[in-house]
Amino acid sequence: TKFFSVKMVDIEEDSQLGLESEEEYEELSDGELQEAFAKGLLKPGLNIPLEEPKKAVNNVEGLKKCLADFKKNLPWVERLDLTNKPVDDVLAKAEGRPSNDDVNPEDDFQREMYFYRQAQATVLEALPKLKKLNIFTKRPDDYFAEMSKTDQHMQKIRKKLMQKQVAMENSEKAKKLREQRKFGKKVQVEVLQKRQKQKRDMMTAVKKYQRGMTDKLDFLEGDKEGKNGPASSKKQMGKRGGPSSKRKYKDQKFGFGGRKKGSKRNTKESHDDVSGFRAKAAHGKGGKKFGKGGKNKRPGKETRRKMKSRK
Repeated sequence: TKFFSVKMVDIEEDSQLGLESEEEYEELSDGELQEAFAKGLLKPGLNIPLEEPKKAVNNVEGLKKCLADFKKNLPWVERLDLTNKPVDDVLAKAEGRPSNDDVNPEDDFQREMYFYRQAQATVLEALPKLKKLNIFTKRPDDYFAEMSKTDQHMQKIRKKLMQKQVAMENSEKAKKLREQRKFGKKVQVEVLQKRQKQKRDMMTAVKKYQRGMTDKLDFLEGDKEGKNGPASSKKQMGKRGGPSSKRKYKDQKFGFGGRKKGSKRNTKESHDDVSGFRAKAAHGKGGKKFGKGGKNKRPGKETRRKMKSRK
């Protein structure tokens, strides 16, 4: 304890002396510093730190010892390590120039192509080894990978997506309804404005007629035309649009006659068609016989009258 107290006192005294010396240096003026430099108390480069050159240590034995500590003599299947040179440059062969393994590390394309060719050589060497060891290198067709997330988590995500989709659909419907309401209001306002304009025109025409400014009653005829206008316009539209409903019904019931003129005119197809020809009927060997040649089963009128009188 005594030693500790002495040490603490020494440290406090040194710190106080250091503070006093710093205060003294701070209080020194430029003239005093120049005098101290002239006396040789201050030397150039006194406060510049000198860096010692680093010594490169190549402890080969220590490195070998560390390597032996963590190195494990495992079979190649457990390690799967290969050291290969890159395969031949196919582009260089196709262009007819020698393949050069000297790669500029600053050129990204050359560097990446070198890595690619080296990986390709490793694969070409590793696949035959794995096949010899009966190790599969391809995933089977019926292989199902395990999901990184549970079904409950995916159901939550699906539920949120469905809610988001429903919300978007509802917002779209509300937007369409607002647009329809705006359009309906616009049409309604236009109709009201049109009616008000017609009413104003009518009142103006009536006032002119009452004051004797005009003797025409065209505004009344215009009103009648306005009332009868839709019906007449519908008739005109019916005429322009096509046949009436009555005409359509008759066509559906009786059929459309079509063209009458030239319907019995012979054509090449009808001339060549002899399916309806009957030789017996054509040469009088068959068919109906008219006149005296044919046997009339019905008795005559006089005979029928006598037969009635007998009864």
